[in-house]
Amino acid sequence: MPHYKIAIVGAGPAGYFAAQALQNSVTEDLTFSIDMIERLPTPWGLVRSGVAPDHPKIKTVSKVFEKIANQPGFRLFGNVELGKDISLEDLTNKYDAVVMATGSSIGKKLGIPGEDLPNSISASEFVPWYNGHPDFKDFKIDLLGKVAVVIGAGNVAMDCGRMLAIDPKELDETDSADHALNALHKSNIRKVFITGRRGAEFAAFTAPELRDLPKLEHTDVYINADAIALAYKNAEAKGEVEKHLASNLEAMKAVIEVPKQGHERSLEFLFSHTPKEILGQDKVEAIVYSTPDGDVTIPCDLVITAIGYVPEVIPGIHFESGKIANIDGRVIGSNIYTVGWAKRGPSGVIGTNKSDAADVVQLLISDLKEPKQAGDISELLKSNHEIVDQPYWVRINEAEVAAGEVRGKPRVKAVSVADLLRLGQP
Repeated sequence: MPHYKIAIVGAGPAGYFAAQALQNSVTEDLTFSIDMIERLPTPWGLVRSGVAPDHPKIKTVSKVFEKIANQPGFRLFGNVELGKDISLEDLTNKYDAVVMATGSSIGKKLGIPGEDLPNSISASEFVPWYNGHPDFKDFKIDLLGKVAVVIGAGNVAMDCGRMLAIDPKELDETDSADHALNALHKSNIRKVFITGRRGAEFAAFTAPELRDLPKLEHTDVYINADAIALAYKNAEAKGEVEKHLASNLEAMKAVIEVPKQGHERSLEFLFSHTPKEILGQDKVEAIVYSTPDGDVTIPCDLVITAIGYVPEVIPGIHFESGKIANIDGRVIGSNIYTVGWAKRGPSGVIGTNKSDAADVVQLLISDLKEPKQAGDISELLKSNHEIVDQPYWVRINEAEVAAGEVRGKPRVKAVSVADLLRLGQP
């Protein structure tokens, strides 16, 4: 009976769904050993460090990941970095296939003057900062000003805007990182704009995210009714309005219809605003937009860009158009495959990765030849390397959850690699 060894690099949703697709493909004649390799001591990827703390339901998909991790033949190798602790060549030599599920973690740039001013930052820095990602525990953000602008018209932009506009009391019972929660409690930000360069009909928000906005207890949310009417008109001019767009526009209308309470905090959406320049001497002071009615300048103290992500370079991997060069998930001329954002670019929601991974795994299986007999990753790592295996991660996870119970939170995240490793010590 053929038994194949598969390495998956990256322990986010795409990696776990690839593992699940392999597990679902096991038959009497086909079995797999799956080694999942993750740079951090913590798995789950963006479910841990990307999903906003005030959306705990989305994080429950982690239960699926843990079920996958507990299947026979699955091993976690956390705290192991590709290119440092092991090489890609080592993996391709020892494994029958290598699945790259490495995502995209660097924020796209606007390419406008003033973008590099202090307090002009990327969502790729802000989001992992408030979510307790170890790489961003010392990130500095100035929240002394009163007005923030978020550039982008997707769910990441909305998360950033909401996290700034929400009363931090509403975050006290979430798993927001302590350092971020402390900073947000001291924040002077009271007015937040979310700006999209095109009309509302092109916005990439999802309707459930929009429908959550009226639930903010201490924040008024504004959307211009004329902008939504124009979006309907433009969409209808192209024929029947597709279901997703109709749902989005209905959700925006619902936001408009909610009575405003005159709260000190507000969140306002502006469409058809194309950023031209960020102004300021020693830090951000204003942003200039091009609009259908001419240029508009909005005085502000913080600008967050949320216009997409590009992947980090991986030695030995060729990238093009913001993703690993591939055809349907195959990296041509190799035994490397790719799933998730690394395959298709930063698009879709967590669930998109499931069908995507299943398709790639079918391709992978169809390409398999005679199994290799060349050992595995455990032979490549130094004997004193601190590997976070599944039992080690379970101890970290249980310690964080226990610390959270005392404070009425889902968990209290450790935010340094050293603290995470200490939590998991037997």
